[in-house]
Amino acid sequence: MMEFSNVSIAKEANILFDGNITSRSITFEDGSKKTLGIMLPGEYELNTVNKATMDISSGVVSVMLPAEDWVEYVAPATFKIAQNCKYKLRVTSLVDYCCSFEKVS
Repeated sequence: MMEFSNVSIAKEANILFDGNITSRSITFEDGSKKTLGIMLPGEYELNTVNKATMDISSGVVSVMLPAEDWVEYVAPATFKIAQNCKYKLRVTSLVDYCCSFEKVS
């Protein structure tokens, strides 16, 4: 999907790691949420509350999920992150991404 229609966009950016990861939250009419952002080169540890699907539009990122080895993703690429998960990222070039969140009941 190259374009999103009928969404609300948060005016304030989500800024992490001194601006090395930034994103904007978007909310769809059905209440589902995504973030669109960029990651600058570096190593980061993040966590999720909800299940997430990360779509990498450009760049290269390695991901270490719990109990797994590092896996490299070269755009275009997609990977999934489990609910309540702490994971590591190793970004080697500027990454443009879209993260989709799935609420788990």
